Amino acid sequence: MSQFLYLYRMTEASRQQNMGTPEQAQQSMQRWVAWFSDLDKKGHLKDRGQPLERTGKVVRGQQKTVTDGPFTEAKDLVGGFTLVEARDIDQAVELSRGCPIFEGGGSVEVRPIMKMDM
Repeated sequence: MSQFLYLYRMTEASRQQNMGTPEQAQQSMQRWVAWFSDLDKKGHLKDRGQPLERTGKVVRGQQKTVTDGPFTEAKDLVGGFTLVEARDIDQAVELSRGCPIFEGGGSVEVRPIMKMDM
């Protein structure tokens, strides 16, 4: 089994539309909890991760220049992450298809975690 990182992406407009009312936010949270529970029961959930704030800083270059981020010109912002375990990337992609973010127009980026012997 290998580990994979799910990066959840969504536009700000889609996020606001999907989470606009307290009722919508609660329904969305219930779908996320159910999906995480299913992944956990099947032995795939390693770390639920956390949602990310919509603010931050970016440090770049040899001068270590600090700018505000994430960049507003980006269409999709990373809103959170989860660590899962799967047989291979194909299974990790298949597991991601149950993610509630798709109902709100978002996406899941599936990235293999590189194994490093240190």
